[in-house]
Amino acid sequence: MKSTKIWMAVAGILFIVLGIACICSPTETLFTLAWLIGIFTLLSGITKLVFTFYTQAFLPNSGSRALSAVLQIILGCIILGNDIFVAISIPIIFALWLIVESVVIAVQSFDYKKVGFPYWWCILLLGIAGAILGVQGLKNPDVTAATLSVFIGIGIMAIGGAYLVALRGIYKFEKKVDEIKKTIGIDEQ
Repeated sequence: MKSTKIWMAVAGILFIVLGIACICSPTETLFTLAWLIGIFTLLSGITKLVFTFYTQAFLPNSGSRALSAVLQIILGCIILGNDIFVAISIPIIFALWLIVESVVIAVQSFDYKKVGFPYWWCILLLGIAGAILGVQGLKNPDVTAATLSVFIGIGIMAIGGAYLVALRGIYKFEKKVDEIKKTIGIDEQ
């Protein structure tokens, strides 16, 4: 479980860095971002899938998390195989991804609420913010790629922030599980 938390923290940080890169020089970095986004999306999907396997017995909605992870892995592979087309299409492709991922994050925030994590609302708000920014990217196709990249960059940063906040919730969840194990007399081996 420790390696999963490390990968989740790394994915969160990488999403924040990727968002900053989108904002700083969106036009010049489209081809580089196509490759980086493919790698980060793939790694994030793998991390989420591993986390889902480790927590499926304890957390509800494992199926939705697994589906989201598999879709992220597929999207990462598609991006890596079509980098020129993706470089041209980054704003629209990631507006769609941002909407889906942000909605999943917002829904998952209620799992953190169930285990008593006090900052579950941060995950919810960040998920909603990401979804709103993704919709804005789709609603304005005539807006330049640079502007869409800025919107999407902010949304990607919101997802990275949500991963980092959720990581704190995982620690709280693990503490509760340990308390329950002690209460019912289960020893860890």
